[in-house]
Amino acid sequence: MSIPATMRALQQTSLNGPQDLRLITDAPVPVPGRAEVLIRVAAAGINFADISKAHGTFLDGPRPPYLAGFEAAGEVVAVGKEVTGPRPGTRVVGVGNGAFAEYMVLPAAAAVPVPAGWTEPETLGLVVNWPTALAALKPLGGIAAGQIVLIHAAAGATGQAAVRMAKHYGATVIATASAGKHETVLALGADHVLDSVGGDLVAEVLRLTSGAGADLVLESAGGTTFEASLAAAKRVTGRVVVYGLAGGEATITNWELVYRHQIHIIGLNIGVLIQAAPQVFGELMAELSALIAAGVLTRGRPTTYDLVDGPKVLAELEARATIGKLALLP
Repeated sequence: MSIPATMRALQQTSLNGPQDLRLITDAPVPVPGRAEVLIRVAAAGINFADISKAHGTFLDGPRPPYLAGFEAAGEVVAVGKEVTGPRPGTRVVGVGNGAFAEYMVLPAAAAVPVPAGWTEPETLGLVVNWPTALAALKPLGGIAAGQIVLIHAAAGATGQAAVRMAKHYGATVIATASAGKHETVLALGADHVLDSVGGDLVAEVLRLTSGAGADLVLESAGGTTFEASLAAAKRVTGRVVVYGLAGGEATITNWELVYRHQIHIIGLNIGVLIQAAPQVFGELMAELSALIAAGVLTRGRPTTYDLVDGPKVLAELEARATIGKLALLP
């Protein structure tokens, strides 16, 4: 198979945000390292982490100029010297650097085969959004049947998966989303949907839980919503799993933990989990396979855009104007 020397890609040129994402046509096609595979990208997933990187708020994020994106699915076209699988011709999905491009390299050990019968765009979320949602709910959040779970950003890719899984595990789901997205979230099975923009979130959660609060909160909103998430959690036994900060940073002091918020606060970064607890991640992926087999999670239906539209789409995601998974097609 002929592999070109250069390719089209989206390059982030500053740390001022996704508006400084530029399409270039002469990016060098990367060469796979010893334990890497080179894929021809068929679809690249868009995630809020892409926005964090574009603003320089992602921990140890890349410095501009860099090729943007990190989640992609496509066909393996070349492999490193030490790679025994996957072989060329295999369709895989995985996480690496420079996904918003025609070609990218992935660690061979982390390249997940595309499920039979699925297209590459339908697979996006399998290695980022779905494991994040499951980790927040089960091994970290300790979800159990009969509990009440508060899920922020429920119309997004991770939030949608979390709603479906929480209902499968027997929880009552209180979700938050902007007004125009409520019907989407209710269709996923949420029991209640609260407006993420207006209203008194804490008062509404306490009303729906007869004053007790939520057993588990999936917190990705950040900013001022973070304080509301803490106040909406059940005292002493309530858990708040924090895996995003879309609305900005927020702080809590030891004084507040002792006198205001007697709850469990758990941090989650799926990349760190993969590296620091590979056995847990392996169990997550096995559980995801079972959920797919049971029909709880079905192939994704991302909204797709041409590569050149990347800056516009990321700006819409940052403005909370999108629903579900978003993908770029090189």
